[in-house]
Amino acid sequence: MTYRTIRQDGETEIEIKKSRFLCSLKRIQSEDEAKAFIQALKKEHWKANHHCSAYVLGENHEIQRSSDDGEPSGTAGVPILEVLKKNELINVIAVVTRYFGGTKLGAGGLIRAYSSSASAGIKEVGIVEGILHQELALTIEYPLLGKLQNYLDLQNIYIKDIAYTEKIVVTLMIPEAVLADQEAALIDLLQGQVQLTRGTTEYVERLIEQSIE
Repeated sequence: MTYRTIRQDGETEIEIKKSRFLCSLKRIQSEDEAKAFIQALKKEHWKANHHCSAYVLGENHEIQRSSDDGEPSGTAGVPILEVLKKNELINVIAVVTRYFGGTKLGAGGLIRAYSSSASAGIKEVGIVEGILHQELALTIEYPLLGKLQNYLDLQNIYIKDIAYTEKIVVTLMIPEAVLADQEAALIDLLQGQVQLTRGTTEYVERLIEQSIE
């Protein structure tokens, strides 16, 4: 199982025909959190003309909400939501705060402006992919450590911990999808001289370079 969301909370600003568009992004876990974030921004930027927003919640994008907040219908909230969806993000809210610069942009201009603001914000904060990993503890004799570490480096497997006791316990995080194959490979590598113990599962996040406008 995998998911995508923003790497961190953040805010970016772009200017279009003297209107300022501030995109604020935040990771969220509930609609109440989303609503509180919107209200906090309205209080912080109380002089702004609009606080248009969109958010997506749930592993399968079960909850999707958007608001034009006074802009013409369909010109702000939906374009922001579409950017979130195209990037396959979950559990995130984007609020684009607009300070009107005196020049009307028209429906098409507004759609492009709000889309561009959301895209710029996402590009700035970055996207991560969370992949479900299984904790796997390997108990081995000391002479086998070098051989094991070389293999783990080549396979780019994350070492969570190494405990040096009577024997060595190396705790790995392995993507659940390839766990069985890696267990077999490790047993083969170490010629059966290893005790494997599965631990908890957790998501490990890695940075995704690209974002989609």
